Amino acid sequence: MIRDFIFTAQPSRVVFGRGSLQRLAQEVQALGARRALVLCTPQQVEIAETASALLGEASAGVFGGAEMHVPIESARLARQYASKVGADCAIAIGGGSTVGLGKAIALESGLPIVAVPTTYAGSEMTPIYGITEDGVKKTGRDLRVLPRTVLYDPELSAHLPVPMSVVSGINAIAHAAEGLYAQDGNPVMSLMAEEGIRALARGLRGIQGAAADISSRTDCLYGAWLCGSVLGHVGMALHHKLCHTLGGSFNLPHAETHTVVLPHALAYNAPAAPNAIERIAAALGAMDAATGVFDLARELGAPTALRDIGMPRDGLGRVLELALANPYWNPRALEADALARLLDQAWSGERPEGRV
Repeated sequence: MIRDFIFTAQPSRVVFGRGSLQRLAQEVQALGARRALVLCTPQQVEIAETASALLGEASAGVFGGAEMHVPIESARLARQYASKVGADCAIAIGGGSTVGLGKAIALESGLPIVAVPTTYAGSEMTPIYGITEDGVKKTGRDLRVLPRTVLYDPELSAHLPVPMSVVSGINAIAHAAEGLYAQDGNPVMSLMAEEGIRALARGLRGIQGAAADISSRTDCLYGAWLCGSVLGHVGMALHHKLCHTLGGSFNLPHAETHTVVLPHALAYNAPAAPNAIERIAAALGAMDAATGVFDLARELGAPTALRDIGMPRDGLGRVLELALANPYWNPRALEADALARLLDQAWSGERPEGRV
């Protein structure tokens, strides 16, 4: 049975295919921009300089200060630098941290963003931004931060280390999984979510066997586009709230945190969203969604416990407090005791079984 829904498409242009980075100058020109600032993390300056060279005279240089969770200090520095060099466009080349920095600039200046993803984060397809200040990550939605153009080039992720690829991919799966039980979900996003999960599970298993296999890398990037589109069109729930709290308050690695928490969040919500859980399991080729994600992570060598990625056990109470402090929609009501069990199981890396 199809429930009532409202669907509004996000206005972004996607160029998908091997070698699409070579179209960068053409896409910037199509936006009417003349001075594009290339953003990256300190680790990705080389590929950023390649992008800058492709822009030629249209390049305003490279800013290599993108950081995980977009600290407010980094955002301010980037905004000041963009203004100083007279940038009228931002090129975000990299993963979620770099795209997030581009969004922080656009939020104040309105500069158009061209995103060139090198991971499977999916944030390039969303109008969602997040900035961390005083240990708290605050998120919001604003169409000004939605990248105007996204260039998906599978060749750019071919050398992404397999462990990083795996957690990045499961992070993307989380977007689609929560999209399937979103309060404002719709049939189009549900179809994209299932196909995205399926493509990523297939692609991640493929690169585990052959890291540079371009067919598997293409599957992963295709899945990331679909899952990111879901994240951009519908609301998220408990899983994303917990991950933002863990990441912003304890500076845990973003993708790894999503990878660890997702099975437990799905187990928590399973009684209240049976149809969505069945569709997630089917897309994974598993009997159960929660154990299917957990087993996929373990099969691919990803972390499965918060304690293994730097989370102190004595901080779980603070996470619970923050998760309960600001009410938000979730298919299952937030229950303090059950959430405490969820966090404890995620911290220890226990395989989820049944209802939390």
